[in-house]
Amino acid sequence: MLIRDLIFWLSTKKTVTEAIAKRGMRYGFARRFVAGERLEDALAAGRELARDGRRISLNHLGENVSTVREAEQARDSYIAMVHALEHERIDGNVSIKLTQLGLDLSPSLCLGWTDQIAAAAQDVGRTIEIDMEGSAYTDATLEIFEAVRKQRDNVALAIQAYLYRSERDIERLQPLRPKIRLVKGAYREPKQMAYQKKSDVDANYRRLLEKLLDGGFPVAIATHDPAMLEFARAQLRARQLGEDRYEFQMIYGVRRDLQAELRRQGYPLRIYVPFGTEWCPYFMRRLAERPANVWFVLRSLLAETTR
Repeated sequence: MLIRDLIFWLSTKKTVTEAIAKRGMRYGFARRFVAGERLEDALAAGRELARDGRRISLNHLGENVSTVREAEQARDSYIAMVHALEHERIDGNVSIKLTQLGLDLSPSLCLGWTDQIAAAAQDVGRTIEIDMEGSAYTDATLEIFEAVRKQRDNVALAIQAYLYRSERDIERLQPLRPKIRLVKGAYREPKQMAYQKKSDVDANYRRLLEKLLDGGFPVAIATHDPAMLEFARAQLRARQLGEDRYEFQMIYGVRRDLQAELRRQGYPLRIYVPFGTEWCPYFMRRLAERPANVWFVLRSLLAETTR
């Protein structure tokens, strides 16, 4: 927890994030978790993953825009990503963040732009997945998701297992039975709102996964935890569910050994492929999730500076 808290604190320091952003792509260590800064970089990564039979989910990094113009540009970028996937014939969708679509500025505008992205994806037979951000945005995210989902069936949503409220949120969504991406959660949340111990988060993840599988939801099982993966596989075997009811999801560059194992075993796997110039906050969260990621970066920097 000390390392995690330290990294979260450092991620709020502009001098630190600017230094990381300046060096990350040049020295190459950021490319372990970020495909690059351009859509072309993400598509190149997507083509390579597709050749191995993996699905992808493109994510243009960025959040909490400050102007309507920035939000419009994000909408245009997401729609361009949908068209690019179709042009490349890659089995993929797009993941969107509502704060990047102006949620802080105008929930009604954000709703309209989210629906436009969903419509563009629906026109070519593709889906979108709405990321869940910090707990301050959970209610607004659910409201926008429900409004779009009632009109279009190609919209999925992330639910975070570390929040106490998530079981109630799943029950709220039961009538719609949307695809749910079940994640543990990557933001720093207070103990009044979220489980703090890994064992408690893990226990809730298992409860929520069983609830989703038994509730008729299509489920994206998003985890890199070997024990959780084994638990999930046992649940899928016990229920004998078809591949239309589930997939595993992992993050680009994280636990590539486990990704390869799932593919060898024949499980459907989607890789979350992030790209963009605003990659540093995302990168810092990846470091905070697993201390081994910190040592990977330090080794990369040492190797570069001692050449």
